[in-house]
Amino acid sequence: MSIRKKLGTTAVVTAAVLTLGACGGIDTGTGSNTPASGNATGSGASATLPESCSSDNPTIAVLLPNQTNPYYVAMKEGFETAGTDNGFTAEVQIADDDDAQQLAQAEAALQKKPCALALNPVKSEPAAAIVRAANDAGIPVFTVNVTVNEDALKAQNATIIQYLGADNKQGGIDTAKVVLEDMGADTALNIGLVTEPDEVPVVIRDEGFQEAIAENPNAKVVASVDGNVKVTDSLDVTAAMLQGNPDMNVIFASTGPAAQGAIEAVKASGRDVKVYGFCAPEITTTDAYPACVAQEPADYGKRVVEQIAAYVKGETVESEILRPLKMFRNGETPAAGEVG
Repeated sequence: MSIRKKLGTTAVVTAAVLTLGACGGIDTGTGSNTPASGNATGSGASATLPESCSSDNPTIAVLLPNQTNPYYVAMKEGFETAGTDNGFTAEVQIADDDDAQQLAQAEAALQKKPCALALNPVKSEPAAAIVRAANDAGIPVFTVNVTVNEDALKAQNATIIQYLGADNKQGGIDTAKVVLEDMGADTALNIGLVTEPDEVPVVIRDEGFQEAIAENPNAKVVASVDGNVKVTDSLDVTAAMLQGNPDMNVIFASTGPAAQGAIEAVKASGRDVKVYGFCAPEITTTDAYPACVAQEPADYGKRVVEQIAAYVKGETVESEILRPLKMFRNGETPAAGEVG
């Protein structure tokens, strides 16, 4: 029995794509969030379903950046398990953090005419070319975790069906509030950021953090470094940042690898600098690492598959789904798969 017969059919409705605002929303373009039966043709997001969606056990092409970050190990498992549970085969490709390789993998996957493409970009801007290629092939695109740069999408005249990921701005805001609570209103805060300026969600986290921390007139960001979402890179740039800023007393690390690298750099320095941020994998919060917020990437993979299943049914899906983050305080340990 085909996946569409398994899931049933509903009336076809044309839905306008939502243009979301400053809370971290994205403009997915001008395509329809409800599919019609038949083959998808033309530019923009697919308004119709690929023929493969009507086959037995249709394929979802899944593109992930790497398997060195525990975040993506958990997400891969989520996609594969939910694919089986929902009557799909999730074919996962790993780009080894290489934009060109991810584009090549996308082109190869699209030649197989999958039912849908689930994309976690390596970087936000280059990923627009992948979306354009999928649009040309008539394959609906669902993005997860890392958003595709809006200006790049517009330049490519490319559109996606949906983005699903963490409520990144709120994660930054919540972390800043904990910093202010822990450190006290009268404490002078000299803050360093360990970030990744080429990934839109990370920038949004930093924006939320800085907006909320500005409530304290004694708080200021004195330095920002690019950790490249890698532990070793984050360790190196944090060490250099600490050396150049002897008055720094707080670090906000906006990815899990950044947090782990910053924790190691602070420990090596012997300094009393508190590290806050998005959770490093399975590292217990301590006096030196007082709080972190965690995503649930396995759950994101599962939810994307469920959204694709709903879309295949003919249901209207939301243009953006933002998931809440879990806060861990001093002495608590994120479980496996609860990472930044």
